Amino acid sequence: MQLKNFSKTAIAAAVLLGASLHAQAATYNLGSITAGGAPTSFNAATTSVGPFSDVFTFSVSGTSSVGFNVINFPVAGFFNTLLTSASLFSTLDGQLFNGDDQVIGLAPIQGNSASFISGPVGAGSYYLNITGIANGAQGGLYNGAISVAAVPEPETYAMLLAGLGVMGFIARRRNKSI
Repeated sequence: MQLKNFSKTAIAAAVLLGASLHAQAATYNLGSITAGGAPTSFNAATTSVGPFSDVFTFSVSGTSSVGFNVINFPVAGFFNTLLTSASLFSTLDGQLFNGDDQVIGLAPIQGNSASFISGPVGAGSYYLNITGIANGAQGGLYNGAISVAAVPEPETYAMLLAGLGVMGFIARRRNKSI
């Protein structure tokens, strides 16, 4: 009876070991991304079939809106990727996965792509975590881009409203004099 339990345990351990050997994980540093610049593109490939989890780190220097898109890049049955999640995180101290990471947003997966645009975020370190399953005969490929846009400060909106108010006052005054 103990031999039968040992056999089941050994088989379960072998299956788990086999599954973990195929899991891919990689971290890519995209550097500092500036607001108003061209989107920063990225791509990744896995040459084995199975699950993967890739992390793309970057930093932003000022209050900005961050957006990204990710898309599968299938190649004639040889490479194909099934995206399962794409999430944007903030790291308060610049260190990954140490408990202070905060989720900024989760992109909905739509077919073979995902995209997301955040509200205003402060200067700091961020990362994009993309997970999926490479299910092509040779693995999987995907690519995407991260873009950063400046978010106007509240003072800018106050100046805009004050300017519109002055223009309205002048227009009204001219209409009364006619």
